[in-house]
Amino acid sequence: MEDGKPVWAPHPVDGFQLGTIVDIGADSLTIEPLKQKGKTFLAPINQVFPAEDDCDKIVEDNCSLMYLNEATLLNNVRVRYSKDKIYTFVANILIAVNPYYDIPKLYSPETIKQYQGKSLGTLPPHVYAIADKAFRDMRVLKMSQSIIVSGESGAGKTENTKFVLRYLTTSYGTGQDIDERIVEANPLLEAFGNAKTVRNNNSSRFGKFVEIHFNEKNSVVGGFVSHYLLEKSRICMQSKEERNYHIFYRLCAGASEDIRQKFHLSSPESFRYLNRGCTRFFASKETDKQIPQNRKSPEHLKQGALKDPLLDDQGDFNRMCGAMKKIGLDDTEKLDLFRVVAGVLHLGNIDFEEAGSTSGGCTPKKSSSQTLEYCAELLGLDEEDLRISLTTRVMLTTAGGAKGTVIKVPLKVEQANNARDALAKAVYGRLFDHVVKRVNQCFPFESSSFFIGVLDIAGFEYFEHNSFEQFCINYCNEKLQQFFNERILKEEQELYQKEGLGVNEVHYVDNQDCIDLVEAKLVGILDILDEENRLPQTSDQHFTDTVHQKHKDHFRLSIPRKSKLTVHRNIRDDEGFIIRHFAGAVCYETTQFVEKNNDALHTSLEYLVCESKDRFVRELFENSNNSKDSKQKAGKLSFISVGNKFKTQLNILLEKLRSTGSSFIRCVKPNLKMVSHQFEGAQILSQLQCSGMVSVLDLMQGGFPSRAPFHELYNMYKKYMPAKLTRLDPRLFCKALFKALGLNENDYKFGLTRVFFRPGKFAEFDQIMKSDPDHLAELVKRVNKWLLCSRWKKVQWCALSVIKLKNKMKYRATACIKMQKTVRMWLCRKKHKPRIDGLVKVQTLKKRIDKFTEVVSALKEGKQEMSKQVQDLETSINALMAKIKGTVMTRLEIEKEHEVLVKRSEGMLGALQRKKQEEEEAERLRRIQEEMERERQRAEEKERRRKQEEDDRRLKAEMEAKRKQEEEERKKREEEEKLLQAELEMQLAAEREEETQRQAVLEQERRDRELAMRIAQSESELITEETQLDSALRSNGMASVTPVPLKATAGGPPTNITMEEMVKEMCELLSRGPQVQATKAAVGTKKYELSKWKYAELRDAINTSCDIELLAACREEFHRRLKVYHAWKSKNKKRNTDTDSEQRAPKSVTDYAQQNPAPVLPARQQEISMNRQQRYFRIPFIRPADQYKDPQNKKKGWWYAHFDGAWIARQMELHPDKQPIMLVAGKDDMEMCELSLEETGLARKRGAEILPRQFEEIWERCGGIQYLRNAVESKQARPTYATAMLQNLLQ
Repeated sequence: MEDGKPVWAPHPVDGFQLGTIVDIGADSLTIEPLKQKGKTFLAPINQVFPAEDDCDKIVEDNCSLMYLNEATLLNNVRVRYSKDKIYTFVANILIAVNPYYDIPKLYSPETIKQYQGKSLGTLPPHVYAIADKAFRDMRVLKMSQSIIVSGESGAGKTENTKFVLRYLTTSYGTGQDIDERIVEANPLLEAFGNAKTVRNNNSSRFGKFVEIHFNEKNSVVGGFVSHYLLEKSRICMQSKEERNYHIFYRLCAGASEDIRQKFHLSSPESFRYLNRGCTRFFASKETDKQIPQNRKSPEHLKQGALKDPLLDDQGDFNRMCGAMKKIGLDDTEKLDLFRVVAGVLHLGNIDFEEAGSTSGGCTPKKSSSQTLEYCAELLGLDEEDLRISLTTRVMLTTAGGAKGTVIKVPLKVEQANNARDALAKAVYGRLFDHVVKRVNQCFPFESSSFFIGVLDIAGFEYFEHNSFEQFCINYCNEKLQQFFNERILKEEQELYQKEGLGVNEVHYVDNQDCIDLVEAKLVGILDILDEENRLPQTSDQHFTDTVHQKHKDHFRLSIPRKSKLTVHRNIRDDEGFIIRHFAGAVCYETTQFVEKNNDALHTSLEYLVCESKDRFVRELFENSNNSKDSKQKAGKLSFISVGNKFKTQLNILLEKLRSTGSSFIRCVKPNLKMVSHQFEGAQILSQLQCSGMVSVLDLMQGGFPSRAPFHELYNMYKKYMPAKLTRLDPRLFCKALFKALGLNENDYKFGLTRVFFRPGKFAEFDQIMKSDPDHLAELVKRVNKWLLCSRWKKVQWCALSVIKLKNKMKYRATACIKMQKTVRMWLCRKKHKPRIDGLVKVQTLKKRIDKFTEVVSALKEGKQEMSKQVQDLETSINALMAKIKGTVMTRLEIEKEHEVLVKRSEGMLGALQRKKQEEEEAERLRRIQEEMERERQRAEEKERRRKQEEDDRRLKAEMEAKRKQEEEERKKREEEEKLLQAELEMQLAAEREEETQRQAVLEQERRDRELAMRIAQSESELITEETQLDSALRSNGMASVTPVPLKATAGGPPTNITMEEMVKEMCELLSRGPQVQATKAAVGTKKYELSKWKYAELRDAINTSCDIELLAACREEFHRRLKVYHAWKSKNKKRNTDTDSEQRAPKSVTDYAQQNPAPVLPARQQEISMNRQQRYFRIPFIRPADQYKDPQNKKKGWWYAHFDGAWIARQMELHPDKQPIMLVAGKDDMEMCELSLEETGLARKRGAEILPRQFEEIWERCGGIQYLRNAVESKQARPTYATAMLQNLLQ
């Protein structure tokens, strides 16, 4: 876009147009056409291609272009076509554009001579170049060749095929009549197999493979023609602008009057098989005048003759008769051909009408009686038999009555019309087969060494309405395209190999899946169609539904409504299908698919023509009649599959093509009007895509598509180089140039004769070469430098070569000495070989001595005796070895003495084995005895474990019973306390109510007195007296209160008590509760005041005191201080601190202690009640941090506690994936649980208490003994039951 270079952008008419890039979008480019400045349009990025600097540049091979893409290919073809250069190469593929007029001297004999023996590329592209290449390849490679000519109708396939045949017969023929016959066979085949279509006036409606056979001297000796897929439906039906096969019109226009009257011929308008299409003749002005007026149709008389420079019905009839004569057909056989053709025309004029009888069916119209007579006469049939066979169908019964009974089934009008058309197609098809057979007979050959085959077959076709014929043609093109890809790729690889590039193989996308969709067994479309034809009631809709059902997920198949064309979207799903071919998607309408696939006749019609009175007609059906089996003849309706027949022929053809070398000619139709010098780019681009040329470009992009000979590059760029460099030879010049430019070696390859470029790299190279002069000067410097380096490397290489030669001479001298040594050694070895072999045998025997020694050393008994025997044997072996070395012994003597030693060693070995077996048997008995002892110990251990488990179960049961008993006692005590508490609360409530009433009375009296005092204040004489009385009342108020009745004693009258008595009684009631009594006892028995003791004093007293009461008081005070400390620490902790370090016991224990405060017992009483019991507990424990990590509590930990009396002596935590935590009293008081056993409530938890053994096992396994020992040794552990047991254990 910055350089402003032109690009090729898509154009609806021209295919591509030149423009410049204005803007770049996400997936499109904005293009400004060069011819329409100011206007822009959007184009997809993948459809815009770079253009050459010179767009009018002409190259003979598209691979010589800098940019290899479909746009430059189309432009090169367009420029060449405008200059009457209709042939263009793409590598070895020839593109041929139909000029629609004769180009002077293009196919002259002089031109033929020019191309004889010339390599491809030395002369301009031409069909003769391909023909000569095929001949030279056949001669050099000793291999048959094939030339595949393809293209759509009107592209010039037939004409190019003629030119290939003419070139081969003219250049390499024998000059005999056989060469002329091969060339003259084409007009005859065209007459019977070609027709006018909308797209082509001389369209081949069949495919043919013409083989020209050569002898060992590479001269033409004969030929053979194979044909494929004649379009039989054209015989009965054509579109308005099309014609039937040429032979019908040529017979009507050119036949003599005698023949016309004999065969009852008239104008094409009078025949049904001709009048539904175009009925005009091809004629020039002169020949049009020669055709009688009664032979011309009204359409011809009104519009005039059809014009085509290569077609003339009357003249072509005469040329066809001449060709028949040249290839060996006499007048009788010629008339037989014309008679059958006329019979087919008259057969089509037979009309039918409904019969008036009750049986139904139909009969020929009266107006058709004359036509029926003519048809029977011309085909040698009986008129009545023909009428019956056309209106009825014969069936043979196979069950339900007499087997083989003939039944005539009447046909309806439509069925009769179909039978008539089927007979016409069958007769004409057999006639065409006969013509091809006679053509092959006219150039026979006894033997051939090789052949060159020319395949002329319709290219990829797609119309608005596509039927069975297009389906078969496109299937054929799929197979040929696959072959084309494989073969072109192979030739490209061969060129790389020939040039010595050494590149990897280039791959391409295969279309095998599309071919399998059509031809696969059982599920292929052709097999599904055959299966439909075999059904009693056939249906095109059922066939289409089956295809969609079998391949509903196939990438290549879809339904019509997904088509991009409106006309196809209107087709129902059961009326067609779309296949994505290599050249594009095609919608096929399956109407008449089933009918067109059946190439068989009704039995009655088949019998009729096989028994014709005319020998020629009878012979036409003899071959097919003999090939059918008896079951088919006796059956209901025979079936011959057109599709499978075509598939078989196609596979045979492809096998033949694969066994030969191949060349390709792609014919292109320049416009739809079939006029000269009109180039429709879009239509031609579509043909190039359909012919696979665009895919060839894509294929070649993976290799080195751009290539240029050394001399061309030299001539192209030598003007930019100084004279010093231009003196170099072209190859060295190119090497120096490329090395100096520093191009990536992956972007180009040097061959033997040319340089190969990756796609687009030739253009980059050209752009660098044509850059500014300063850059070019720098480039020259680099070239000079490279030349110096290159020459210096050559000098180095020469020096290295001399050094290598010197080393080679040294190596050879050393090798000669080694050879001498080896020969001398061999002679010496030969002389002393018996002694050497004897020594080797004796040394092998001596090696056994070491093994004998090992075995003897392992013996337990008789070791000395056996050792002596081994030593004697070793002495004998050494003596024999010394004797062999010192004296000359024969082989026989050495073997004899060796045999004696072998026998001695074998005897010793036997004795050793017997001793070894005896010892092994004794060892086995010992092992058995040991195993029995171990088994007894295992049984004892098992019994001990069983007793231990029973004891454990008994102890656990006792513990559980004890726990239940304590729980019951605790519940009873709590119930008693609740009853006493309720009574006390009731008494207190009554006393509070009485006190309230009394206070109210006193308050009322006080107020009355104060009121009286205020009233009497005016009387001054009473003030002093009343004041004294008031003070007296205040001082004695409490003592002189009137007693109130409080409570009645049991069974007695109510008593009056004072306030002091009431308080005393309440105190007595409260003192009856166990908690109050315990508190009193604790207060009354509190012997020691420890609140002012220091922590160290308490610890020392606990560790050293022998006074039980002092020890209990110290322990209680110590744990009380721990509780206070931990409560203060918990209250004043920092926010967001980790709670794991503060949790000293499971949450269930601490929660229980807070909800159920234990009663306070005096220290002495607590010590006596606990009696220093040792109790062990285990409960689940999950720290808060672990709880969030594992919310489902899959990884549960355990908390173990050993209570020595009321307080914990040892504590342990076990968590998954963590180290165990062990704590002992004294050392770890701050981290241990400070609660007493009663406060924890563990004694009340079911299953919490465990056996001492279980705790001790876990404690020992986790290293608790060593931990406790360290604490005791460091004097940090408090004296407990555990420390005492450890000290006993250590002592």
